[in-house]
Amino acid sequence: MIEVLKRGVVLQKRAVPSEEEGVLNPAVILDNGVVHMFYRAVAKGNFSTIGSCQLNGAMNVVNQLDHSVLSPQSADESHGVEDPRIVKIDDIFYLTYTGFDGVNARGKLATSRDLVHFERHGIIVPEVTYDQFHSLAESDRTINEKYRRYNNQNHFSGQIHPDELLWDKNVIFFPRKINNKFTVLHRIRPDIQMFQFYSLYELTHDYWKTYLNEFSSHIVLSPRYDHELSYIGGGCPPIETDAGWLLIYHGVHDTVEGYVYCACACILDIEFPMVELARLPYPLFSPEQPWEVTGAVNNVCFPTGAVVIAGELFIYYGAADHQIACASIHLAELVEEIMKYKIYHENE
Repeated sequence: MIEVLKRGVVLQKRAVPSEEEGVLNPAVILDNGVVHMFYRAVAKGNFSTIGSCQLNGAMNVVNQLDHSVLSPQSADESHGVEDPRIVKIDDIFYLTYTGFDGVNARGKLATSRDLVHFERHGIIVPEVTYDQFHSLAESDRTINEKYRRYNNQNHFSGQIHPDELLWDKNVIFFPRKINNKFTVLHRIRPDIQMFQFYSLYELTHDYWKTYLNEFSSHIVLSPRYDHELSYIGGGCPPIETDAGWLLIYHGVHDTVEGYVYCACACILDIEFPMVELARLPYPLFSPEQPWEVTGAVNNVCFPTGAVVIAGELFIYYGAADHQIACASIHLAELVEEIMKYKIYHENE
């Protein structure tokens, strides 16, 4: 088994209103030698905004702003903007996040050319009810029974709500176009799915109706091992390597003490990322340290951003939903280890 180095806590909440309940789940990008971090800041009442800072090297926080760079502006994010991820494609930064209106949680997009000013593009995932999802997704063949368990009208709220729609989170762009198309991961529990498009204008109601009618063909990853048995979800934006796309994602398994979230790793085919090439059969890292075991939500390592500096992969993650920590591993060693556990497909 390969081991990562737990480097400790990078960012903690401060005595400012937007961060009174915690900081977590950061988007991280290395641009022109500077590490930029955009993180979820949680105010009282669990209302989230996105804060910003820079890092000097991998661990030292500098230039942290006292105000949020993204705050709720519309009804569909009135209770918070959460869990950002970021990539740069050509000269534009694509920052995805979850908009939460108190009932619904859905993936949204903002873009920037300078990491200061952001243009919002709204929801970029299907807007359907749970009944509509099941009617469409099960039209081609029966999907995993867990989809019904995790995606029913009263699953999240505990009661039927007339405005409740399908939750679709963990929206993550690949850092370059594939076959001239934007390629995006998203998560409808319990699996990770993928969609592609040439232009945002394509993401219409008809696009999503066709997509959901062929839903099973868009599932990239499903839970495979015990540590991810309950469900999985996207983590850090994919990293291009000689072996394929390295994907750091999160896996969840249930215990008598509740869910445990760990960091997981796999390799996807470089030109056909729907094809999984290899996967670690054990967690890349799990909650072990005090800052991971006890917090707003116990036993959580939730990776959302990564950068490579001098061959070292630094993975930033939400630790117990109340602060941000970092783990590192040599990139080449990690890829070599994952490729020991190749996935063999039926047609091979």
